[in-house]
Amino acid sequence: MSQQPTRKIIHVDMDAFFASVEQRDDPSLRGRPVAVGHGATRGVVAAASYEARKFGVKSALPSVTALRRCPELIFVPPRFDVYKSVSRQIHAIFEQFTDLIQPLSLDEAYLDVTDNRAGLPTAWLTAKAIRARILEETGLTASAGISYNKFLAKLASDHRKPNGQFAVTPEMGQTWVETLPVSRFHGVGPKTAAKMQRLGIETGADLRAKSLMFLEQHFGSTADWYYAIARGEDHRPVNPNRVRKSSGSETTFDRDLTQPAEIEAGVLQMADDVWEWCERAGAYGRTATVKIKFKDFRTITRSRSHTVAITSKAMLRRASLDLVRSIYPPEKGIRLVGVTVSNFETSALDQEPALPLFPMEMDRTAPTGMPGQVLA
Repeated sequence: MSQQPTRKIIHVDMDAFFASVEQRDDPSLRGRPVAVGHGATRGVVAAASYEARKFGVKSALPSVTALRRCPELIFVPPRFDVYKSVSRQIHAIFEQFTDLIQPLSLDEAYLDVTDNRAGLPTAWLTAKAIRARILEETGLTASAGISYNKFLAKLASDHRKPNGQFAVTPEMGQTWVETLPVSRFHGVGPKTAAKMQRLGIETGADLRAKSLMFLEQHFGSTADWYYAIARGEDHRPVNPNRVRKSSGSETTFDRDLTQPAEIEAGVLQMADDVWEWCERAGAYGRTATVKIKFKDFRTITRSRSHTVAITSKAMLRRASLDLVRSIYPPEKGIRLVGVTVSNFETSALDQEPALPLFPMEMDRTAPTGMPGQVLA
């Protein structure tokens, strides 16, 4: 049996995408700390420039905290139509190099360049060519990670940011992983990293030293993943037809709401945002979910699955209102509401656009009074 060729995978990640677009379009913002979002009391940061990140300003940080860390921070209202337009330009560049493109958000994607469409001798040169083309056509910089699997490529793209690239070869993969803190690993969130630290696991080498039995005992079904990545292993293909499980939108209000009319107006706005995506994507789900976050940050959800798909805006609006009305009277003021549609019909998913139409950089929370799309 012939051995499968070693994959050549590139992870391309735009540098501070939203903020960089704003600095590109407004020269007065260049070299200054910029946050995309609203600076109101209840807002959050959607994205931050590298100048702002030096002060600890980052995505999803409350605006008040961001301004405390960086009093000179400049807030710029988001322009999602512009970001989507630029993202489509970038995606068109990717298509000049490969058909195997798996977008993760507006500003990052995996590319499998094992089949060398561009005729370049190495994946390293292919990544350089992609980054140069992005700079030439958009005026923006991108970073890239090159490796033989997705896990390592994503790790590598962060290694030379901004405006750089880094390659992890099969010969160095396992050794390189051992030197890194587990908190940098994809799939190891802050809570898991803290748990690993309590178990004496701080680096890839520490993780590799643990047996599969030990990992299963402490991490359950994710043990296999941790065991594999500690050895630099990841067999997932770049999948251009990744199935989307849900589409949602949520908004944080300027003040805590208690009146049903105001709460329902926010829910209807979110339902309309979600329906716009469903209609454009041709994806219709059977389950509607409403998310409510109270003023004390306690969050609840209410869901209902229908026997048929939700195929009209009126159906989604009605379902969303029924769900939010089930919590009346609200026990406390409500600071955030969200609407999500899931449980898509398989046939409809085939029509889904290849590139997400809304950003994930919002980290599931929108700036004050502004909807933020949530895609999964």
